[in-house]
Amino acid sequence: MRTETPVTVYRKDYQPYPYAIPTVALAFDLDPETTLVHSTLRIERKADAPANAPLVLDGAELELVSLHVDGKPWPTEQYTLDDAALVLSNLPAQATVEIVSRCQPSANSTLMGLYVSGGNFFTQCEAEGFRRITYFADRPDVMSRYQVTLRAGDAYPVLLSNGNLLSTRTLPDGRQEAHWEDPFPKPCYLFALVAGQLTHRETTVKTASGRPVLLQVYSDPGSEDRTEWALESLVRALQWDETRFGLELDLDRFMVVAVRDFNMGAMENKGLNIFNAAYVLADPHTATDANYEGIEAVIGHEYFHNWTGNRVTCRDWFQLSLKEGLTVFRDQEFTADMMARGLDAAAAASARAVKRIDDVVTLRAAQFPEDAGPMAHPIRPESYQEIGNFYTATVYEKGAEVIRMQHTLLGADGFRAGIDEYFRRHDGQAVTCDDFVAAMESVYTRLNPGRDLSVFRRWYRQAGTPRVAVTLDYDAAAQRCTVTLSQSCPLVGVEKRAGGDYVKAPFHIPFALGLLDAEGRALPLHLDGASQPQDTALLELTEPRQQWVFDNVPAKPVPSLLRGFSAPVIVEYDWTDEELALLSAHDRDPFARWEAGQELATRQILALAAQHQAGAPLQVNTGFIDAWRALLTDPALDAGYRARALALPSEKTLAERQEAIDPPALAAARDFLRRELGRQLATQWREAFDANQTPGAYSPAPGPAGQRALKNQALGHLMAAGVEGAQALAQSQFDQAGNMTDSLAALGTLVNYAPGEVAAHALDTFYTRWKDDPLVIDKWFMLQATALSSNVDSVRALMNHPAFTLRNPNRARALVFQFCLNNARGLHRADGAGYDYWAEQVLALDALNPEIAARLTRALDNWARFVPELRAPMQAALQRVRNHTGLSRNVLEIVSKALEFAA
Repeated sequence: MRTETPVTVYRKDYQPYPYAIPTVALAFDLDPETTLVHSTLRIERKADAPANAPLVLDGAELELVSLHVDGKPWPTEQYTLDDAALVLSNLPAQATVEIVSRCQPSANSTLMGLYVSGGNFFTQCEAEGFRRITYFADRPDVMSRYQVTLRAGDAYPVLLSNGNLLSTRTLPDGRQEAHWEDPFPKPCYLFALVAGQLTHRETTVKTASGRPVLLQVYSDPGSEDRTEWALESLVRALQWDETRFGLELDLDRFMVVAVRDFNMGAMENKGLNIFNAAYVLADPHTATDANYEGIEAVIGHEYFHNWTGNRVTCRDWFQLSLKEGLTVFRDQEFTADMMARGLDAAAAASARAVKRIDDVVTLRAAQFPEDAGPMAHPIRPESYQEIGNFYTATVYEKGAEVIRMQHTLLGADGFRAGIDEYFRRHDGQAVTCDDFVAAMESVYTRLNPGRDLSVFRRWYRQAGTPRVAVTLDYDAAAQRCTVTLSQSCPLVGVEKRAGGDYVKAPFHIPFALGLLDAEGRALPLHLDGASQPQDTALLELTEPRQQWVFDNVPAKPVPSLLRGFSAPVIVEYDWTDEELALLSAHDRDPFARWEAGQELATRQILALAAQHQAGAPLQVNTGFIDAWRALLTDPALDAGYRARALALPSEKTLAERQEAIDPPALAAARDFLRRELGRQLATQWREAFDANQTPGAYSPAPGPAGQRALKNQALGHLMAAGVEGAQALAQSQFDQAGNMTDSLAALGTLVNYAPGEVAAHALDTFYTRWKDDPLVIDKWFMLQATALSSNVDSVRALMNHPAFTLRNPNRARALVFQFCLNNARGLHRADGAGYDYWAEQVLALDALNPEIAARLTRALDNWARFVPELRAPMQAALQRVRNHTGLSRNVLEIVSKALEFAA
């Protein structure tokens, strides 16, 4: 239902549901036009609920056919029905409620509830989609055991639901019937149904206790040869969770199903995970190295939810990070372990560092801007208007960092003990973030008598990115170094709207630090007279300002700060460029070493942007070129790590360092530096290109994937600089590539840097080759949306391409989202044409799929932080969307908060 009047829901107003619904029986007569759903609920009024408590069942876009209680029609005067709910009054304390309703799957363009994609039935119920299937208490704290019967014609031979398959049969009318049972109580958001023409790949493995379990991956007929990696990833996830956390699969089977039309990446429905096909289907010719890594990570993430999200779930949606932050941390650790698997110690450490760097890059590009904008909120928000808008980088990525800090504070063994305690206390329950921290605190206090996590809990209720200012004082006579940490975090987003009396308290920040001498050697740290020196000290900052003293420091050191990115904070320290170059060349902590190089690059690009804004000639510091040359040619660094170390900071990350964001200036500066690096290091880039070829059979393993990353980075720099022979290299790689990673990288350089006719021919060749593969054509659209020459006119023309449709979320994300979110040149035009295009697409999507529209709306929510010449047209575009009649709650909440935002 659409409304112009948003309703704010507050965490403080939570009330338990007055009824338990221990069992649910659902029977579906599936038809794409009109599906009949027969729901039988066993209800029990709770002892502390009022005797006259009504039974409120949510419902949306449903037709009520009949209503019975204990086998008798329920009188019309005893219930009310509107567009949002079915409310029954005067019920007995225990009863059986039978509801028959209809829904229209083929007309459901929201892709929430029961819908049709490619002629098959699928469901998506998180967060509030189950109410589109049948009337029910659509909230996570109502946990029930489900039995599900599916009936459909011969066009739908595969009939799947949660849990274990009990029986199948052919009905007298020729339809098929399948009966499923999920033995574990679950909230309705974990319900799933799939029916249609599907093929599958399967394997049987034994769990740690020796129990055989069936693992299956379903997909469209003809695509089964592209599900092998997904199935292998599922096996690895199952075994890793047993080894790392002692958590075993609790069902007889576990199923993954790929669907072409899906709002999210995947969904963890109990035993029946439904996935966006982009995170299932892969082979070397159609999927990149990043696709392979993404599939393994998302397969792991959804499988790990079987315990962290399903067996223990959220009491209410304010607790979303309880399951998502924890499970993102778990999938990050899984990927890091898989990347390091089978490698020697040095190579394993490098592989883990690459993963950590990638995660931090994502956090800074997506979550730090969110913390600085109008939608800023704690990882456990206190209120919302539309819960779909809080599936954010803050809840997921920052939530994972909050879990990681607890892992850091407790150590690996202590964290495992905390997880064990969490499940001992809460298995089978719907709980809160406080319950999780309490389990961790029980271990932390045991390890640190007299201390607790009371200050740490502020990460759950305070928003924003803390800043930690570092000062270093050296006493040469005493050979003593004093480090002072001071933290600050101004009011942001929701806190600003709370009023002037809101006071922010200090965070508990684990801050990892090392000290290097003038030659780049690590100094042993003697902290406050501690007997055992160490390379890295973990400082626990819990007050506005604290000091630590290190003895036996023979000379003034260079500090290596926030090693391993031990907390999601911004460090403020005035390194000299020479100190950063030393850290970049010698720091033994691979994350801090990468960070030093990134800071050098950031300073250089910001200086170039300022030159561009002033109309001055652009000049690159020779010291920066020397530092990049040293990284590029360091034989001690493996290719994957060098590829990350040599990657320039993204424009989104750079924007966070500008007082007034100027995307065109940043883009011009970054482009210029890329060309200069290509020109001045042409010989070294060519050597890297030649040395990192990967002949033979394709492997997505970290070694060859890292080589391809460095090789293709070298090709990009050579092409950007127009180095003689570079175009021939790119054309040859495009023509002869044996894998999608190399093919797409070469195509990208041709599109961005080759003459127009060469680029057009390459694009046509690629499209002709892959026009029948939707996931590859998504890549084709994405590359053009972010091309250097892309503009509003070219993107509009692509929307008229016969392969484009706004109804498919993947296709919309590939073109419209990529242009609006990742093409600063094309979107941020002073004439406002880019913003007009954004507004048109938000409104078009909102009429089809409000959840997808809301995510596109976020492209302009930080409008007030931009330079003045861009702010006015951005504000006008936001006003245009805000004033549109019939706007969904999803989009309305975001544009309203954005327009309240002031710089």
